[in-house]
Amino acid sequence: MSKSEATNKRLLVGDNPFHGISHLSQARAASRGNELNNPRYAAHLVGLSLDNGADGFMFTVSETTLSILRILREERQRQPRLYAIVPYAYEFVRMAVLAGGVPGLARRLGKQVLLSGNLRAVANGVKGVVGNDPVSLLRSYLWYETYRLKSAGGKRSELGSIMLHEVVTDMALALNMRWLIDAHLQFMSERRITPGFETRNFPYLVDKFQHWGIDFGQVAIAAPFNPAGFQMCPSRETCEEALRAIPQTEVIAFSVLAAGYVKPVEASAYLAQLPSLTGVAVGVSKERHAIETFAIFHEGLQT
Repeated sequence: MSKSEATNKRLLVGDNPFHGISHLSQARAASRGNELNNPRYAAHLVGLSLDNGADGFMFTVSETTLSILRILREERQRQPRLYAIVPYAYEFVRMAVLAGGVPGLARRLGKQVLLSGNLRAVANGVKGVVGNDPVSLLRSYLWYETYRLKSAGGKRSELGSIMLHEVVTDMALALNMRWLIDAHLQFMSERRITPGFETRNFPYLVDKFQHWGIDFGQVAIAAPFNPAGFQMCPSRETCEEALRAIPQTEVIAFSVLAAGYVKPVEASAYLAQLPSLTGVAVGVSKERHAIETFAIFHEGLQT
C-alpha cells in the first residue's frame, strides 16, 4: 500500500509559492527567493512531495504551472491527479494593464485561442462574439484551458477537476449569475470532468447551491479550513456546519497552515476531525518542507 492509499484524504501539492504568493504578506513571499519561479525547481519540489505522501497537484493554470506539468510528464512515470483552477486572475489583471484594459485583454486572449488551433474553442468564440452570447464565450475559454491542460499533462495525466477561480465563483454567487455556474457544470459534465468551484465563502456557496438545486454529489469544492479560522468566512464554526451538511461532496481544504500561523501537526490534527473533507492542499517552498510536511500530514490524517 502506498502512502497516499493509507489515508482517506487526498494530499495535494498547492502552487501558491510557485507564483510568489503569500496570504500573510508580500514581504514573506519575496523572502522565499526567485528559485521558486523556476519551473524545473518547482517540479522538483512537487516530485519530492509526491514521493513523501502527496498524490495530487492543485494549481492555477498559468505558463508556470503548465511548464511544471510538462516536466513532470517527462520525468515521472506515475503522474499526480490534477486539480486545475481557471482563470489565473492575477495574470489576467496584469495582461489587462499591459493591453490597455478589458478590451485589450479580450483581444489578447482571443488571439491566444486562435493560435492554440483548437477548432471547438475558436468556433464557440466566434459564436459568442457574433451572437453576443456569454455562454458560448465561456465555453470557448473552457475549451482553450482544457486543451492546454491535456497538452501539457499528456495522456497519462488524470484530470480530477477543473475549478472556477474564487474571484469568478464568488462573483457569480453574489450577482446571482446562475447561468455561469450552469454553463460550467454542463461543459465539464460533457467532458466527463468533475466541475469544481474554489470559494472564500463556503457556507454561502453551499446555501446558494442548495437553493438552486445543484447536485452536490457531482461537484468538487475548494475552500479554506484551518484551526485558526483564517480566511474561513464568516466563521470557522459556520464553515464546519456547512461542511457537515454536504457529506457526499468532494471538498478540498486549502490555507490549512493559515499562512504559517499553524504548524503542520496542529493543522493535520484539526483536519483529521473533519471526516467530510476529502482532500488537503499544502504549498511547499523548500525541499525540507516537501519532505517533512507531507510526511506529517500523511501520518496525521490516517484513520
